[in-house]
Amino acid sequence: MFIYEKKLQYPVKIANPNPKLAQIIITQFGGPDGELGASLRYLSQRFAMPWGELKGLLTDIGTEECVPSCYQ
Repeated sequence: MFIYEKKLQYPVKIANPNPKLAQIIITQFGGPDGELGASLRYLSQRFAMPWGELKGLLTDIGTEECVPSCYQ
């Protein structure tokens, strides 16, 4: 398992978002049906979740999707 700490490793400052570049990067990491796509869907849905206990569940599922299948 892992320890979840709600902090960034490095400060992030995005001056100009570039959705086209983001789409290319996500495609390179497995496309919309890949593990990263599933993980990012769970992790992004947690921000719209109105119930706190389910936010943690979505975080857990999203981070587990990041684990390669050879480690499971």
